[in-house]
Amino acid sequence: MPDDAAWESQRRTRGETVDVDRIEIELRLNRTRTSCIEHLRTLSEDELHAPRTRSEHDPSLWWSEADHFVHTTLIERNFNDMIRRHLAGEVAMAGSPVQLDDDLKPATSWDEIMKAVNRFTEEWAVEHRGKPLDELVRLGAQVRGETLQLLSELTDEQLADRIPSAPWANGVVGGILAANADHAEIHHGWGVNGPGPEHATTATPESSA
Repeated sequence: MPDDAAWESQRRTRGETVDVDRIEIELRLNRTRTSCIEHLRTLSEDELHAPRTRSEHDPSLWWSEADHFVHTTLIERNFNDMIRRHLAGEVAMAGSPVQLDDDLKPATSWDEIMKAVNRFTEEWAVEHRGKPLDELVRLGAQVRGETLQLLSELTDEQLADRIPSAPWANGVVGGILAANADHAEIHHGWGVNGPGPEHATTATPESSA
């Protein structure tokens, strides 16, 4: 599911109830991460880094299961930073390529936003491409530790608070934390089910964001 479609879905569900139960958030985060790592550790190095889906930024490049896995670490880190800016009274979305108004309408266009997002995520993928699974898991563990620390610090009121213009989980802080689990599951599926170049078609590739 491309991210522009995901954001469209978030706009349609704006205002619906989002579950912010901290125990359920932690369970979802832990279950998904454990499941992904358990699968990845069954792969050989060649399988881990084999091309699976085209890059949305540069269709001549391919993302592996490892690329999809480490990508979720980048987004989780950015979510944490966004939430901490919000808690500090700052503009949570400052510096984000996703610049929306209060009605979740793009400041420029969705096409331009997706180009910026895909360029940003590709730089991270290239930086970590080819690294062993142990290093990717270590990096993810560091960020996940920050996520759980943040979750432990948030009050119930803060978990239910909304971040203006954030298109994920209706902008609800607890929902954004939980969205890391959904995001990981989506990219895990793309990595596992990606056809690779030997079965590539001319169809639009899955989004890498």
